[in-house]
Amino acid sequence: MYSNWVTVDTSAIRNNVQYVLEHTQTQVMVIVKANAYGHGTIPVALAAIEAGASWCGVARFSEALELRRANINCPILLMGFTPKEHFEDMIVNQVSMTIWDPDQIPWLSTSAERAGQPARIHIKVDTGMSRLGIQPEKVLDLVQLLNDNSYIQFEGIYSHFARADEANPAAADLQWDRFLGVLADLDSENVRPPIVHIANSASSLTRAETSLSLVRFGIAMYGLHPSAECHLPEEFRPALSWTSILSQVKTLPPGRGVSYGHEYVTKGYERIGTIPVGYADGFRRLPGNQVLVGGKRVPVIGRVTMDQILVQLDKVPESKTGDEVVLIGRQGDEVISAEDVARVWGTINYEVACAVGLRVPRIYK
Repeated sequence: MYSNWVTVDTSAIRNNVQYVLEHTQTQVMVIVKANAYGHGTIPVALAAIEAGASWCGVARFSEALELRRANINCPILLMGFTPKEHFEDMIVNQVSMTIWDPDQIPWLSTSAERAGQPARIHIKVDTGMSRLGIQPEKVLDLVQLLNDNSYIQFEGIYSHFARADEANPAAADLQWDRFLGVLADLDSENVRPPIVHIANSASSLTRAETSLSLVRFGIAMYGLHPSAECHLPEEFRPALSWTSILSQVKTLPPGRGVSYGHEYVTKGYERIGTIPVGYADGFRRLPGNQVLVGGKRVPVIGRVTMDQILVQLDKVPESKTGDEVVLIGRQGDEVISAEDVARVWGTINYEVACAVGLRVPRIYK
């Protein structure tokens, strides 16, 4: 039906969520930002909630509204920046928002008053990620401002590990100690909120003490390793595979240039296959790409074009037009993982999954 397509195994999503629930014995917030890391927001969220997840986490107000429009009624935390013009939308849709600056409070209060219900707020503490977040020593002052405002519900507080996926624990230990210091300050003033969280995929699997009120389950939910130094337990399963077909197979004579620029020239009579996938689908225009045909790795040759790539098929003499091609996933005994692709592209598996374009259909099983 399609020239190339992504298959998302929702049973793998459920399996991975159930593992972390059993492992941490706490609530799970599934991170479904960026179209659920390229997997599809709504089907992934539904599968995760069915498996026992309590929360959804997003980065943009539009992502929160997408969930609500799909009648997903679980608590949602918007972890990124919310333009003040959309505060009221978030409040009306009962989306919890993240703040880090006292200047956000007047706008929140006014929006909540107009909405006729309180704004649900989580404070983001910068313990060492150095992106969004208030400095630890200023948290109590911000909490006081929140608690003095009847239109604001101080629901939670959190921070974000920058290096929990590394073998050396020193940096994560320092962030954890800083966060514990903030919690001690809150406890001393009896103003600790009901929801406290810092654990991401890596720390939820390696640092049991960081689970607290809930864990934020992102990359691991998709069955992708948090890093080269932090591999998932064998019980995890990748959810995404990317597939295409051979649209043509031909034999070219020696000295024939292949694709734009003729960077590849045949040395002898060679079997060349055309595959209808290209950089407009998210397949990077870089040397070293491989795909699976007939259960074997074959090289992508010549330049990747917008809609098509070419492969050298001499290792698979039985291949023919219409045969299935795997770009990410398993074929027979061979696998090309998102991590394998990331090494070729000089990036991380997160970016590989997110890079698959929206024109590539997603099929759910």
